[in-house]
Amino acid sequence: MRRSSVRPFAEATAGDGLRFDGRIGGSPFNVAVGLARLGRPAALFTGLSTDFLGQRLAAALAADGVVTSFLLCKNVPTALSLVGLAADGTPSYALYGRGAADRSVEIVEIPSLTPEIGVIHFGSYSLVVTPTADAFAALAARERRRRLITLDPNVRLNVEPDLEVWRARVQAMAAHADLIKVSGEDLDAMYPGRSVEATAERWLAAGARLVVVTHGADGARAFTERACVVAPGERVPVVDTVGAGDSFQAALLCAIDERGLASRAGIESLDDATLRRCLAFATRAAAMTRTRRGADLPHRRDPPALA
Repeated sequence: MRRSSVRPFAEATAGDGLRFDGRIGGSPFNVAVGLARLGRPAALFTGLSTDFLGQRLAAALAADGVVTSFLLCKNVPTALSLVGLAADGTPSYALYGRGAADRSVEIVEIPSLTPEIGVIHFGSYSLVVTPTADAFAALAARERRRRLITLDPNVRLNVEPDLEVWRARVQAMAAHADLIKVSGEDLDAMYPGRSVEATAERWLAAGARLVVVTHGADGARAFTERACVVAPGERVPVVDTVGAGDSFQAALLCAIDERGLASRAGIESLDDATLRRCLAFATRAAAMTRTRRGADLPHRRDPPALA
């Protein structure tokens, strides 16, 4: 439900110079945009700077149809992320956000939520930077079992390098979550030496109804108390992988919501065939994002059409 930043992509030029290609993004920011582009209603709750970058972010959200009435306007800077790309499109990040708007959400600023809001998504470094992390933990605790709570850790060690902090915060949020989506890479970072299956079992035992582990081009696995469902990946020409995980998250929520299953009871009722179709849709959306520069998530109308 939170994070917004401006992401310049750094490219080497002749001599010692650098050329920057500015893009907007941020993990839950991307999820909100992805949902809106797929035709689902979405809003973003975050701190947003009143500076010109914050104004650009707000305008971009509105242009994609994301509800902006939950944004908290703050007279502090916008977070800035520098993204460098390897030859295979794999990103590395340098984040500059100390004192930024998206890290300054207070518990007293948590809004009342109207009944039509059925899902709250949390993720990335908002889980570990205070005071925002404390505010979102309080929001998740308040709304658990009342709305579908979804979580994507999206670990960023260059924001918080202490893995113990990540483990503690993620575990606390996982206790409130109904659906957890996590990359295999993040699991390796947080729990080295522990199998994917063991972590999924722990989260399911703690109360999650569905745990989805993504493996990039190799697809995804979904774990429930009854079964493990596997979805193959899609091989595409990769421009970069920024936003692919967020695209997967948005498309998975879209597919679940379109089937009228975006609730804890709905997640529990997912049969293997329906879950496999939801995963295939999410995998296809993520693959489309990998063919584009920046976190440019697909619209429903984009060719090849998402069905």
